Amino acid sequence: MPPNLSIITPVYQGRQFISGCIESVIHQKHDSIEHIIVDGGSTDGTVEIVRAYLQKYPHIRFMSEKDSGQSNALNKGIRLAHGGIIGILNGDDFYEPDVLKHINGYFAALKEPALVVGNCYVRGINDQISYVSKPKRLRQIDLLLGLRLNPLPMNPSAYFYHKSLHEKVGFYDETDHYTMDLNFILKAVTVAQVLYVDQCWGNFRYIPGTKTYQDASNGENQKRVNFVLESFVNELPLFQRCWVRFLRYRKVGYFYYRIGYYLEHPVERIGKYLNAKRWKF
Repeated sequence: MPPNLSIITPVYQGRQFISGCIESVIHQKHDSIEHIIVDGGSTDGTVEIVRAYLQKYPHIRFMSEKDSGQSNALNKGIRLAHGGIIGILNGDDFYEPDVLKHINGYFAALKEPALVVGNCYVRGINDQISYVSKPKRLRQIDLLLGLRLNPLPMNPSAYFYHKSLHEKVGFYDETDHYTMDLNFILKAVTVAQVLYVDQCWGNFRYIPGTKTYQDASNGENQKRVNFVLESFVNELPLFQRCWVRFLRYRKVGYFYYRIGYYLEHPVERIGKYLNAKRWKF
């Protein structure tokens, strides 16, 4: 029988972390899975590492050839996928233990196409957890408020979706090498049944040497994200467009954020305030 879950891993010159990526899938408890690894023609030993695993584990599929970038590799893998549910796991990221065994259960209760989103550990040097990304507000209009007001799905290791979703929103933009996943998510949430699960599923390495870190270090990442967000804001009806821009204004947005936080964490926030004032009951 064909697998019902396909994990796609694009990789290029990924020798340092590819073993950990592969092992994190191997150790998952899932009976029907394939792991499609699409290499862009690495010359640093990545190919040899993957081929060694390929000989031992029949659920791994592998291709290595020059491509035009990460989006091109993703699309190749998705077209090869036999599973009806897709997960994206970049070569330097990894899953939490036993995550995949629960995924089919979430999709069983959802109408196709569906998108299921969990939390993501963002890890720095020595794999120390920097923070946890919790993108619990997943309407497009909430996501368009930007990272300062509403977390975006930080990394694809923490979400899964029906392959058929690509029939609705298209494949990853092969001219976009940095924000293709953000572009995809902003389209997907408008046509998919979306479920947020408050559990940590993925691990995203945000460290020197990785593409996202380098792009952020030179100041380009935020510009790219803002450009994508603004392009989607421009497509909103006039009232929604004005509302989003009003909230993204720094002072208004900060007030909106604080009120929202108090409403979601009343006991925690009030307790801290009373403690700071040294009030006692």
